[in-house]
Amino acid sequence: MVAKLNRTVLITGGAGYIGSHTCKQLAAHGYSPVVYDSLSNGHREAVQWGPLEVGDLGDENRLLAVMQQYQPQAVIHFAALIEAGESVIHPGKFFRNNIVNSLVLLEVMKACNVNRLIFSSTASVYGNPLKKYIDESHPLNPINPYGISKRTVEEMIDAFGKAHGFRYVCLRYFNASGADPDGQIGEDHVPETHLIPSIFRAITGKMNHFTLFGNDYDTPDGTCVRDYVHVNDLALAHILSLDSLFNEKNTSSVYNVGNGQGFSVQEVLDTVERVIGRTISVKMGQRRAGDPGYLVADASRIIRELAWKPQFTQLDEIVRTAWLWEQKKWSH
Repeated sequence: MVAKLNRTVLITGGAGYIGSHTCKQLAAHGYSPVVYDSLSNGHREAVQWGPLEVGDLGDENRLLAVMQQYQPQAVIHFAALIEAGESVIHPGKFFRNNIVNSLVLLEVMKACNVNRLIFSSTASVYGNPLKKYIDESHPLNPINPYGISKRTVEEMIDAFGKAHGFRYVCLRYFNASGADPDGQIGEDHVPETHLIPSIFRAITGKMNHFTLFGNDYDTPDGTCVRDYVHVNDLALAHILSLDSLFNEKNTSSVYNVGNGQGFSVQEVLDTVERVIGRTISVKMGQRRAGDPGYLVADASRIIRELAWKPQFTQLDEIVRTAWLWEQKKWSH
């Protein structure tokens, strides 16, 4: 284990869902997270483990000033627009925010001689899967502008690695889910489009019903199958990746981060009803543009190389932590 005292890390988008959970684990592992977030989608109250610097990622001067003030030894880059369906409707918005702003970050890092980077990527870079379990060698053929933007940033980071000596880890998430088991932080998007919290909104009457987007996919029950990985397990993947970058012997890498098992939307609905003990009002809708039917990870590389191991492997566990947070969130 490498020494981690006085390790300052800049977290772009650290006031968001995965970013805030990662900050909590960074602090627990001896790192000093500094959050840089515009708060356009993140939440000030989610920043509890280090300073918050409010700024837009595209504001080069502001970002440069923050980088010079704190002199981080690494960056974890979460800041991005993430809704695949919206990216189909507004591709330019996604390209500007996800690609152009990431280039600003890379240029500022280069100017400040910060050469360690962890990038929050996505399984959407793969597009429609050619096999049941997707490993990192699967062709990159995204089917929506969101996935295209993430693939492009991965390529930009690799180019900076070759040209400027950047060392990086790109983490391709599958479906982030669940919440901090202590109930301190959790998922809170506006509007909320992620599956489990959307189901909760229907259960608690904050939406009239839950809309099921398509039941005619080539899957066992006709609904989309996804790999749900707990947000704490995702956060741990960042800690292990950061440790690897501080070990100068290790090279840049790309890793899938997923449970390695798939659950259909209908299975998630059934699990929520069982765990919560309430019935969900479901309305059938059309398929969403850009949604592949099946996405399940082969995460054997990160398990083998970084000794990462998911702690929340059962859907029931993931739902329980998410429900704990949901109750606390709405009680306020």
